[in-house]
Amino acid sequence: MKEHWPQTLWIARHGQSAGNVARDAAEAAGLPHIDVQWRDIDTPLSDLGVQQSIALGRWFRDMPLEARPQVILCSPYVRARETARLVMEHAGLQSGRDVRLRVDERVREKEFGVLDRLTKHGIQQQFPELHEQRSHVGKFYFRPPGGESWCDVILRLRSLTEMMTREHGGERVLVVAHQVIVNCLRYLVDNLDEAQILAIDATGDVPNCGVTSWQLDAQRSALLPALVNFIAPLVEAGAPVTAAPDQPVAPKP
Repeated sequence: MKEHWPQTLWIARHGQSAGNVARDAAEAAGLPHIDVQWRDIDTPLSDLGVQQSIALGRWFRDMPLEARPQVILCSPYVRARETARLVMEHAGLQSGRDVRLRVDERVREKEFGVLDRLTKHGIQQQFPELHEQRSHVGKFYFRPPGGESWCDVILRLRSLTEMMTREHGGERVLVVAHQVIVNCLRYLVDNLDEAQILAIDATGDVPNCGVTSWQLDAQRSALLPALVNFIAPLVEAGAPVTAAPDQPVAPKP
């Protein structure tokens, strides 16, 4: 039997995290470092991130049961796992009965290596040669020492999409992950090139708990775009919309 895509594929960025809040404070104060007490993987949701995740869950709850997610693929990072848990709880989806939750390290956050916890000012101050290299190479291929480029992330996501077509063809799949994962999956599913995805990225950050989705065109065995950075669930619930980067990057050249 021919492998095919999920019937519906959603990808949602996690709710606002405590790291997002700390980053904004550090950038506003002109500090070189982001003051967070956790490893990036352990950074939890902020109170607002909890509110956003609940709003997203209630959006899924308002769908007929036969339209809600059957599978959730979730980043192992705490902020994504908390988002997925709250979405399931408030969507009325019970793990093992209504939905299968799979924590998958392939949708983890992009690794920032030596640039972890640095603000834009900190990167320019401590690693001016890396800032210059990134400006020359571009963010798609630039790999900081100990970290990943966008291309590296895309390479690990290729095996994820192969798994989805092999194991979840025809099902309704929700991915709960991070900003770079949202954009890199768009690159793969929509068959974009470097210039196209960087142009999308340049328009602004992916909103926390924003939803991008595709629907299967069975005749073409292809996914067609349905929603892009959809924030109506947050607006309707009165949850503030936030769109801060998970980690700092050097300014665009």
